[in-house]
Amino acid sequence: MTIPEPGQLVDVRQRRYVVTAVRPSTLPPPALQHANWSPQHLITLASVEDDALGEELHVIWEVESGATVLDGAALPLPTGFDPPARFDAFLDAVRWGAIASADVRALQSPFRSGIAIEDYQLDPVVRAVQLPRANLLIADDVGLGKTIEAGLVLQELVLRHRVRSALVVCPAALQIQWRDQLRDKFGLEFRIVDTDLMRVLRRERGLHVNPWTHFPRLITSIDFLKRDRPMRLFRDVLPGPNDSPYPRRFDLLIVDEAHNVAPSGRGKYAVDSLRTSAIRTLAPHFENRLFLSATPHNGYSESFTALLELLDNQRFARGVTPDRQQLGAVMVRRLKSELPPRWDGTPRFPTRELTAIEVEYSAAEQEAHRMLQRYAQSRLERARDPSEAVASEFVLKLLKKRLFSSPAAFAKTLTEHRRTIAAGRSRRMSIGRPAIGLLRAQIEALEDVFETESAAESATEETVERASELFAQLSSEEQTLLTALQSWADDARGRPDSKTRELLEWLRRHLRTATDGWTTTRVIIFTEYRDTQRWLQEILVAAGLGGDRLLTLYGGMDTDERERVKAAFQADPAVAPVRILLATDAASEGIDLQNYCSRLIHVEIPWNPNRLEQRNGRVDRHGQSAAKVEIFHFVSAGWRDRDVGAAPNALAADLEFLLRAALKVDQIREDLGKVGPVIAEQVEEAMLGRRRRLETGVAERDAAPIKRMLKFERQLREQIAALYEQLQETRRELRLDPDRVRAVVAMALEIAGQPPLTATALADGTVAYRVPALTGSWAAGTEGLAHPHTQELRPITFDHAVASGRDDVVLAHLNHRLVAMALRLLRAEVWAGERSTIHRITARVVPNAALDTPALFLHARL
Repeated sequence: MTIPEPGQLVDVRQRRYVVTAVRPSTLPPPALQHANWSPQHLITLASVEDDALGEELHVIWEVESGATVLDGAALPLPTGFDPPARFDAFLDAVRWGAIASADVRALQSPFRSGIAIEDYQLDPVVRAVQLPRANLLIADDVGLGKTIEAGLVLQELVLRHRVRSALVVCPAALQIQWRDQLRDKFGLEFRIVDTDLMRVLRRERGLHVNPWTHFPRLITSIDFLKRDRPMRLFRDVLPGPNDSPYPRRFDLLIVDEAHNVAPSGRGKYAVDSLRTSAIRTLAPHFENRLFLSATPHNGYSESFTALLELLDNQRFARGVTPDRQQLGAVMVRRLKSELPPRWDGTPRFPTRELTAIEVEYSAAEQEAHRMLQRYAQSRLERARDPSEAVASEFVLKLLKKRLFSSPAAFAKTLTEHRRTIAAGRSRRMSIGRPAIGLLRAQIEALEDVFETESAAESATEETVERASELFAQLSSEEQTLLTALQSWADDARGRPDSKTRELLEWLRRHLRTATDGWTTTRVIIFTEYRDTQRWLQEILVAAGLGGDRLLTLYGGMDTDERERVKAAFQADPAVAPVRILLATDAASEGIDLQNYCSRLIHVEIPWNPNRLEQRNGRVDRHGQSAAKVEIFHFVSAGWRDRDVGAAPNALAADLEFLLRAALKVDQIREDLGKVGPVIAEQVEEAMLGRRRRLETGVAERDAAPIKRMLKFERQLREQIAALYEQLQETRRELRLDPDRVRAVVAMALEIAGQPPLTATALADGTVAYRVPALTGSWAAGTEGLAHPHTQELRPITFDHAVASGRDDVVLAHLNHRLVAMALRLLRAEVWAGERSTIHRITARVVPNAALDTPALFLHARL
């Protein structure tokens, strides 16, 4: 067997490489340890393929099946001619595989994604290409498509060979969405690192396998990453204290919902959480970093500067006011209100309309709120010290939140509260009073986003128990109030309350037809608590609004089931019968639910404005086709006719305060970082009976400097026009036309001996193409064609405009599996030599007026 020499071209595993090193291999690999084994040659190869340029491969040459030494590439011999169309397809495949890192104008990633891209979404990828290190804070408004922008940056850097290894850190509920989006929309394979994967890897590869090195592109949740064992395993692959950190071990870090990893801080110093510490450990070892957050500034400069330092510690320092020029270089922030209309004058985003659903609350419900208010006043008046006051406020606010949600949620927490008061008294006698510092830390931790509802409920119950240990013995009046409240809650949980009856009436009016059928309208009903979700589900089923028309979404549900629910709700109503989605706040971060839904109902108004806006962002986002998004809240009847603070009872007063807070949040969405905490604080004061008016003037004035810091003077219309022109310039230079892409696939299928594509008409008459049953390795080209809900194989289109806004057809972009395989096959013809199936020569006939004499064109590439 001929042993290649350094510098020679070889064909290994049907891929082309250049030999970089040859050395004898004296130690046999485990598979070759037998008596007749003799020394072999270990060959180090570097890929010359366009999609893997420079990637190394180590092989034992003598045992590598099909490995051959290639002669140097030369001009083709004129033994035959290719038809012009066939030659054009070959040339296009070669052209589309060539991209130079030094060329900062060409953008290939938009043409290698299956998404209808808006022109403003090109800003991050243009910046990333121009920066030596792509450290960017993508802080666009909720629903502008930050995931798409991050995918474009990742794709472009991969194409330019600036990124090979990547890690996406996101909330647990978004891991599947990130994996599927990057695979289906960008053609990039990622693996999710979690407890299940670690178990599988240990079983298949041994106890000492490290999950962070088993695949170059990974996704994990921030709450998994921060645990002791995952962090210890990650530290094992990082340089030691005496090792140089350069070159950096990894290429790209993407942190989604980055505000969750910013250190929390309500004073002059921000305290690192476990999430912060995890990212602080990892970030220095990534060459490029993308942080994604719609609310990057939480109102505290210490926390914001700490987040910037995590992003780029060369530009920013913790506690130091960021330089505006440096901040403008790394931060991409556009608000929906700033973006100009599309070229045809149509608005980019729907208008948002907030509507109050008025409720006539019963006397018993009003009395329950009055009793809880009286109990709260009594507990706070009798608090003996600050520690008991903190404990009392926490428990009372929790009881009120649950009462606003549903009788079922309230009854559960009230029962727990009464039990823990007695248990806490006996526990206190045996071990003493709990530390107030620990209680404060537990209460603040409840504001974090938990992976599951059960984890949140467990943490809440534990905190209630800890707080109850600080309670003094109940007075006789308090005992009477709690007994009466328990009696009311146990009775009320067995039937719909006044608010739920209004909800049922709304659903029947908008979702049912006069003939007892169903309209195509869909609605999301959000609640904070899993107990309320279960209770509402039972009521809706009993009212004839269940079955396949009703689905639930919550944290901790089976991953496959969760994806089935999302797929059904995002499918066309003509295909999927679901009309109502009951969701908890676990579905309020980052999940797309806007395809066929523009209505959302809040069972209770969250006291945290950011959480409220996250919910609304599920339908008010990029991809919403409706002209108007409708958001509904519940309020007591007659609220419009009353002056502020003139409500007839405690229940009406509290609901009106919450509604006015929601209206204020809608007005100042872009200032929520600073004003949001003020609104949340005033809501808590109002719910404890200490406030009746919402006052945010001072907070809005204080937020003005932050707003100016995050807002940069720019001509958005001109900037977007320049981005669009840069995209069209790439399209023209690369001749990226749908028919040319189709011709490449058709030619590749013919060369590979596969059946051809067949034209088919979509429902509106648009032409698409059915992919036949492919064999061998080409069978992978049909992956992703199954409809997420019906599982029927969909046809493909090569035109972005045809695929925009519809799910009955799949866009075959340049990185789609089928197109990528076709491009790889045709580009391989450059090195095929005598085995080539095309001649790489063509002759064209042109009009006599075009040329006076024959012309010869030579096209070569380096």
